[in-house]
Amino acid sequence: MKIALIGATGFVGAAVLAEALKREHQVTGIVRSPEKLPGAPLLKACKGDAYDADNIAQAVAGHDAVVHAFNPGWGEANIRQLFVQGSQAIYAGTKQAGVTHLLVVGGAGSLYVAPGVQLIDTPGFPAAYKEGAEGARQVLQLLQDKIDLDWSFISPPAILEPGERKGRFRLGTDQLLMDGQAPARISVADLAVAIIDELEAPAHIHQRFTVAY
Repeated sequence: MKIALIGATGFVGAAVLAEALKREHQVTGIVRSPEKLPGAPLLKACKGDAYDADNIAQAVAGHDAVVHAFNPGWGEANIRQLFVQGSQAIYAGTKQAGVTHLLVVGGAGSLYVAPGVQLIDTPGFPAAYKEGAEGARQVLQLLQDKIDLDWSFISPPAILEPGERKGRFRLGTDQLLMDGQAPARISVADLAVAIIDELEAPAHIHQRFTVAY
């Protein structure tokens, strides 16, 4: 496949890039600083602006799928607004370019822990991540009204961490996956496996899904 990867140098994006190249897909890494991308025969570096739909359209044209792994940065005071703004531009640019498949990497905050209760709304949700999680929740809500593009939205489990690639995990939908009484976890390498699996064999079009060990 030809994959356009927005945010290819981030925590999740770098893992998705490694997994896509491992499977010999052609990848265009769309980032603010192309010099930070590694050199690889199947990788094309592209400087992009996630807030500019026309720029995104130009960068993703001719690809089979777009992976939105963009994150404004956890240090940004207005991360919620920026995540929504960038996501809207990425969606518009993908549609404008005629690419039919968009996979958005979101957060765990909008997963349900009880009927009508999402993780972000529980008392123990970390304050440092709340604004970013709220932005991701708003993006999911925006996507749920759209059927003019084959989008999917992946939420990691509550604990996403560095670690080995096992290549096996559970799939879920809207509920937070648990490990007994504790929140489940996954390595970022295996989150990337799930993302590339979904691109190769789409199973969650117009849906959110989650994964965990």
